[in-house]
Parts: sequence; structure tokens; C-alpha cells
Amino acid sequence: MAAESRNVPRGRFAPSPTGELHLGHASTALLAWLSVRARGGQFVLRLEDLDRARVRPSFYDRILDDLAWLGLDWDEAPDRGGPHAPYVQSLRLASYRSAFDRLRSEGRLYPCFCSRADVAAAAGAPQAPGDEAHYPGTCRNLDTDDVRRRLASGGRHAWRFRVDGRAPRFVDRVRGPWGGSEPGDFVVWRSDEVPAYQLAVVVDDAAMRIGEVVRGDDLLASTPRQLLLYEALAAEPPVFGHVPLLLGTDRVRLSKRHGGVTLAELKRGGLSAASIVGRLAERLGLRPVAEPTAPGALADGFALECLRPAPEGIVLDPKELH
Repeated sequence: MAAESRNVPRGRFAPSPTGELHLGHASTALLAWLSVRARGGQFVLRLEDLDRARVRPSFYDRILDDLAWLGLDWDEAPDRGGPHAPYVQSLRLASYRSAFDRLRSEGRLYPCFCSRADVAAAAGAPQAPGDEAHYPGTCRNLDTDDVRRRLASGGRHAWRFRVDGRAPRFVDRVRGPWGGSEPGDFVVWRSDEVPAYQLAVVVDDAAMRIGEVVRGDDLLASTPRQLLLYEALAAEPPVFGHVPLLLGTDRVRLSKRHGGVTLAELKRGGLSAASIVGRLAERLGLRPVAEPTAPGALADGFALECLRPAPEGIVLDPKELH
């Protein structure tokens, strides 16, 4: 494993073991890997397994096997260890609790007794698919004694971060300057006593000294929230690059419902990893035609800034792979 240095680029890929990796995952993983390998950097693989209802133990090793078959490698991961182990979120709960306690002690959080239905009804405006409803602040200024009584009685509640009207701006390595509306107070600790994605990903990336986060366009809206948490925790934020999502011919994000799109299915169907990488390279604009190629052959001269933004997504018909 390469020695860690502040001068060495560090990127990561952090899938959830809730299903088999599909072509959309492969596309994002390839771009994240290329971005750091093109600059002689280190690649970290982390498994985000806090979704207890959907996580399946059988997918932990399968994810690593599929990525290795595709031709990607890594410097730190659950199977290799590293200076920032463990690389599985369910084994890092103490770190999240420590960050939560710090934010709470500094008055940055408040308990929210609203259900999801309450929030959706109060927010009113329709939300983008996958986005969290904008919280209207229902519990932000509850009477202190009332809050104390409800907590003492075991009232079900989450904990929200006070945003205070700010909307952080940043420069995305793919999308350029970005600044949306103020995100609203957001959940950092769920009512089922599990850290929310926003908090866990910030704590992990800061602890693992990740300097660059390459991920799908669907997570672009999460970035302002995470930047606020980096600031509150006095941690240096990474640079971000949000890359196009792959869509089926129905222009819906690729998933298992499209059939024949998981790496395991494609492998069983006789396709080579090189042919898949070649097709992805062509769709992403890295190569003019789809020719079998290894990931390493794409690294020379690669830069996220040269990737063509496609906020509407990129259509890939799985049949083309055959």
C-alpha cells in the first residue's frame, strides 16, 4: 500500500451493500478511480452499510469481487485495511456519535418530533426524486420545557442541524460553479438511532483524509449540507465532481429493473470487463468509439474537468453491450 501524504490525491468509492453493482455504479467507480490514478493518487473503497433494512451480508464481498473483475484496484479497503480502518460504516458508529455529541453540545442541533409525513405535508412543494423535503422549521423553536418533557417521555425524534439561512457555494469539477437555495434544517441523527447519511459521509471522508469526492449527479443537492457540516466540525472539505447518471432507454436511471445490467449478469453472459469499460468510455465521451479497453488505458491525460456535463443523464441500452 502506498504511503499516505498530504500531497497525494486521495479519492474514494463508497457503495452500499444493498444489491449487486450495476452499470451505473461501474461508471461512477471508473471515473472516481481514473481521477486519482491519473494523478498518481490513492483510491479508497468504503462500504456504506447503515441502511439496516436493505443491507445483505452476501453483497459485501461481491462488490469487491465485481470491482476487481472490472479492472479497478484500491489502496485501502475492508479487504486490505489501512491507516483509517475500519472501512465499513457499521463499524464506525463511535465516530459518528462523537461528532453528533460535539454538534449537540455546541447548540448546532435540535430534536425534531415530526414524521416524514408531517414534513412532506408542511413543505408543500413537490420535491425532486430522491431529494429530501425542505423542512419548514416546525420544531426549531419549540418551548424548552416542552422539548424536555417530550424527550423524557421517550417521544420519537430525530436531530436536525440548524442551517441559519446559509447556502454554501462551491466549484464542482464537472458542473462548474454551483450554488443552490438554502437547504433547510436537515437530519443528522435519525429517529431509529442511526446516523444520517449527511453526517456519516462527512465524518468518514474527513477521517480518511479524502481530498476528492466523485459521485453521481443525484447527490449534487446534498453537497451544501455536507459543506455546512465540514465547517461546523472544523474539517477541510474535499473538492467535488458530480458525474452523469446512466439511464435506460426509458430515460430512468439504470437499475436492476431494466434487466441484464448488473456486472454479475454481464459476466455470466460472457461479456468481458474490457468490453464493458470500452462501452462506458464511449458513452462518457472518453473515447470516440466503443472498443475493448482496460481502465488503466484511459488514465493518461484524464481529468474530470474534461468530462462533458450531462445533468439530464446519458442513455445506455444494455443490449448494446452484446
